[in-house]
Amino acid sequence: MNLHPVGIIGTGKYVPDRILSNQELEQMVETNDEWIVTRTGIRERRMAAAEQATSDLAYQASLKAIEAAGITVEDIDLIIVSTITPDTFFPSTACLLQDKLGAKKAAAFDLSAACSGFIYGLATASNMIATGMYKHVLVVGAETLSRITDYTDRNTCILFGDGAGAVVLGQVEEGRGFKAFELGADGSGGELLKVSGGGSRMPSSAESVASKQHYIHMAGNDVFKFAVRIMGGAAEEALRKAGMNKEDIDLLVPHQANVRIIQSALNRLDLSEEKCMINLDKYGNMSAASIPVALAEAVEQGRVNEGDCLVFVGFGGGLTWGASVLIW
Repeated sequence: MNLHPVGIIGTGKYVPDRILSNQELEQMVETNDEWIVTRTGIRERRMAAAEQATSDLAYQASLKAIEAAGITVEDIDLIIVSTITPDTFFPSTACLLQDKLGAKKAAAFDLSAACSGFIYGLATASNMIATGMYKHVLVVGAETLSRITDYTDRNTCILFGDGAGAVVLGQVEEGRGFKAFELGADGSGGELLKVSGGGSRMPSSAESVASKQHYIHMAGNDVFKFAVRIMGGAAEEALRKAGMNKEDIDLLVPHQANVRIIQSALNRLDLSEEKCMINLDKYGNMSAASIPVALAEAVEQGRVNEGDCLVFVGFGGGLTWGASVLIW
């Protein structure tokens, strides 16, 4: 079978207007701006309005990506929404987005791989296009993490924000597009980063709500050690599969969780900060939305040029990780 080369032909992002600064968090929990910036690099994050859900954020980002791709909503064959904060268990956020967009020809499903979800979505979509099954796929990373964040837990509430990033994948010319993917999981680390309440293991109840089981719980030090180990390694493995090396990287677009984790990946890859897209100071950790929002901003800022080698890399709950190599 001849596989078609597949790349990103349009990007878009949306973040809510409301800013939650470190100074505001100082009034809410026992923390301070200097400690947060030193430990994480985060200065502020965005918060969805009361009437906004994940599909609303996804919709705004998707409109921009479709416009940038130079196609119409009718051209979308499939919608994949990577999220851990869906509007509802079902219908999927992707189906709600399909309806909002009026993408009547598109199949739609959600994908759950936490902060690695966008890269998992890219891998899924690119293979479907490469085999000729679909022509244009909309891949969205969207989260309203503020709805599952405990703002009395100073270890987690400083980290998370809301937002959405979207890309349209389609066929590109020979030599361009995705060159390799590296996906992985280690379910034995599932306890390190989780929301326990609301599923079939622990159905929603007065007790589950009272004991805060519907909020993010994270073993911060363990997740940090895992991330430092996996980020550089996953990127190196994706490059190896692509027949390339770290000297070929023009821009690294990492998951925006913690500036120290990003720095460790840069050190391992022998990259300067000039070759890395970092925006977590403005948005914090947006889980599946982090990488597509960072990519959209890099494109807006003129930091991505034709023929550039981009590497995406992320890690998340599951535990999961993913990396990909793309020639723009």
